[in-house]
Amino acid sequence: MKLRRLIPLFGLLLALAGTQAPAQGLVDASRGATPVDKIAEPPLLGNAVNNDELRPRNYPMQPPTIPHRVDGYQIDKNFNKCLDCHARDKTAFSQAVPVSVTHYIGRDGNVLPKISTRRYFCMQCHVPQDSNKPLVGNTFENAEQMADKPPAAKP
Repeated sequence: MKLRRLIPLFGLLLALAGTQAPAQGLVDASRGATPVDKIAEPPLLGNAVNNDELRPRNYPMQPPTIPHRVDGYQIDKNFNKCLDCHARDKTAFSQAVPVSVTHYIGRDGNVLPKISTRRYFCMQCHVPQDSNKPLVGNTFENAEQMADKPPAAKP
């Protein structure tokens, strides 16, 4: 009997809890000063680095970054603008870095006459660079920096 009296009270409490306003003032560092419950204005796109300088890689097997603008490059199942310069048979004329031989190996390990479909969409791995400030702090150390440190003392 007492349980039947508590059910409407429990329903009323649930209804009142659902009408409570969300917490105000929560801020996420990557959103700047915009509270989490507000829509943030996205930052304007900057100018991509366009100096054709090869950047150092930070870890083994890291894909190289793209040292030039790629705005408007068509890369779809019908055409890949990157291959106009980076295909192995075009690099003598373009003087661009050729696509790695690893991109010509199929999923079964066979060497292919054309780029493997697994490696065809370049910007899945290779990204252009922008000279933006980091959104959050970063203490990343590459392999050479870590190798230069003295070994940690054993407890």
